[in-house]
Amino acid sequence: MVIIANGVAGVWALGAHRVPALRSRALWWSTVAAQVAMFVQVGLGVALVSGEGIEAPQFHMFYGFVALITIGCLYAYRAQLRHRLYLLYGFGGLFIMGLGIRAMLVGQGA
Repeated sequence: MVIIANGVAGVWALGAHRVPALRSRALWWSTVAAQVAMFVQVGLGVALVSGEGIEAPQFHMFYGFVALITIGCLYAYRAQLRHRLYLLYGFGGLFIMGLGIRAMLVGQGA
């Protein structure tokens, strides 16, 4: 869900950069939902590793934490890049999607 949600939100934001009709409140709600889903997924992963003693690949965890840092950076730079906000969140959403894909592949031993 996290991969698809961030991908859809990212593509939508990039489209909104070009097509003003795509700029709506729903875009921001979907972006927030996708990013909150990433926090929930990483939190559940941390709980499983620490509470249940499940062993996770090191790079799988690395990509999850990089995704959280990326979300923080997107939030931190939104004021400075107000004139390029749709590009920031568009490419940011696609980057988070890529991190999710990579984490999934590393977690499967690919």
